[in-house]
Amino acid sequence: MLYQAAINNCKKAIKAIDENNIAKKGEHIGKLKDIVIELNNSLDFEVGGEVAKELSSLYDYLIYSSTQANIKIDKVPLEGALSVLNTLYEGWSEAIKNLRKDN
Repeated sequence: MLYQAAINNCKKAIKAIDENNIAKKGEHIGKLKDIVIELNNSLDFEVGGEVAKELSSLYDYLIYSSTQANIKIDKVPLEGALSVLNTLYEGWSEAIKNLRKDN
């Protein structure tokens, strides 16, 4: 659900930039960053090992990209972030499907 909310806010921020709605851009980027920070804070590096480290790096990228988009009023960094978020969401969705099949 957090990935879906992050994707949704990323898309809304892109739309706000397209519409030159600076207030909405900031609002949606703020929500996106809050979600990514929460995802990062939930990582367990002892249990997750390398996967947790890689996810943390991706979350750092998402925060950096959204910050750049906010400062520069540029949707390009958000489009990159959206691509990463979609890939992560699809990966987790597949993993859950596979777990359900095995049980």
